[in-house]
Amino acid sequence: MTMTTGFRILKRDRVAAPEIVAEFAKLPVANVSDSMSRMTAAGSRLRPMHTSGGMAGVALTVKARPGDNLMLHAAIDRAVPGDVIVVDAGGALDNALMGELMLAYAIKKGVVGFVIDGAIRDLDNFRETNLPTWAAGVTHRGPYKDGPGEVNVPIAIDGMVFHPGDIVIGDSDGVLCVPIDGAETILKATQDKSAKEIKQMADIEAGTNDRTWVDRALKERGCALLDD
Repeated sequence: MTMTTGFRILKRDRVAAPEIVAEFAKLPVANVSDSMSRMTAAGSRLRPMHTSGGMAGVALTVKARPGDNLMLHAAIDRAVPGDVIVVDAGGALDNALMGELMLAYAIKKGVVGFVIDGAIRDLDNFRETNLPTWAAGVTHRGPYKDGPGEVNVPIAIDGMVFHPGDIVIGDSDGVLCVPIDGAETILKATQDKSAKEIKQMADIEAGTNDRTWVDRALKERGCALLDD
């Protein structure tokens, strides 16, 4: 059968190393974002649907027809422990792409999280099971199962590109994709930033935090300081 662009399932060529994923799991998403020059984000529309807690895993990507979850089912069937299933469903909220049954099956498969640019349903189950899940909305109306769609292809959500096998992290601030290429450099920069913030917090507690940079920045930008 000829492979059809737009309706196909591919294999991942590579995935991020588990030890790198584990290190990113220790870091705030905001600090990782800062270390990526604040240029990458999946949009504030994606909000946590679980109760609490963060996520770090490997991207299993799905490009779905809005309102249709056939390819999401196919992705869960192919998931391995440690996967985060990331779904570009065009942000459509008319039909939920998954609910409690798919959630239970995904947990059984070892999926560690979902990022869905679309809607879910059975919200109480997401909160009770507490599997990290970010979605664009909630609706009771169920999905279609006709396709087309693709699994393990590059996708984008609000300009943030996910490649199969990339690192996907999330916390209460939102979701971020860290490309495999450059992940070690981003990790080191984030670890350094986090260490500096720990010291800054200690200085705040001790009353020794240096704030001279604020007035210096104001003067450099031409602000008249008339309250001296």
